[in-house]
Amino acid sequence: MNVPEQIENYITSQPEPKRNDMEELHRRILNALPGCKLWFLDGRNSENKIVSNPNIGYGLYTIKYADGTTREFYQIGMSTNTTGISVYILGIEDKTYLAQTYREKLGKASVTGYCIKFKKLKDINIDVLEAAIKDGVEITREK
Repeated sequence: MNVPEQIENYITSQPEPKRNDMEELHRRILNALPGCKLWFLDGRNSENKIVSNPNIGYGLYTIKYADGTTREFYQIGMSTNTTGISVYILGIEDKTYLAQTYREKLGKASVTGYCIKFKKLKDINIDVLEAAIKDGVEITREK
């Protein structure tokens, strides 16, 4: 099964209304980041144990470690959790940036250094979330 099929299966496996929210958010991210690399992580480690929720990833970011090694990973991630949806914006070094820039404008969302979590898409300002996603990609692109 290829990555787009895995993503489709993951989204369609979600209960309503989460499924509709995931479909809308997936569409908006693809429109915001045309031609981006797609990822799907099933949440299992190398021993096939579940260690996290499955994640859809968008874009490409190279993580540079202190020892000089690198690893490619996605810039934007999306997953479901027990209470809603999480959007991950990775690679921003200033862990206060997202909260300071977007928390007040987002609506009913929890914002940490790299994660925006909300219960339902209708609870947040989707245009502000999209701006945060584009901003995060631009910031990591500048490196």
